[in-house]
Amino acid sequence: MKFTDSPIYKDNLILKLTFEFAIEIVKYSERLEENRKYVIAKQILRAGTSIGANTKEAQNAESKKDFIHKLKIALKEADELEYWLFICNEVETYENADYLIKKLTVIKKVLNKIVSSTKHKL
Repeated sequence: MKFTDSPIYKDNLILKLTFEFAIEIVKYSERLEENRKYVIAKQILRAGTSIGANTKEAQNAESKKDFIHKLKIALKEADELEYWLFICNEVETYENADYLIKKLTVIKKVLNKIVSSTKHKL
């Protein structure tokens, strides 16, 4: 089954955003590796795919506090990824990552909103 066939992802905005973003991260990392930028590529791949993995894991949280905790981990990974992408934008021999930073900003806003609104329900 593919992502596009799964109602779990279609009907959940943050899962959809983070999954699609992870695919973009995989592609970007592969391009970096093609240019022998292995260390940064690995960091970007790990942090960028971890956002969606933690968000997905949060869907099966044991409590609202656990749900918030997992989403905060996703936010930490997003912050780390942002750092690596900014480095890529500063080093002339790296592919520009502005399009990923823009998508990441949206994901961070959505995650922060979910965390904030869930905290009010505690």
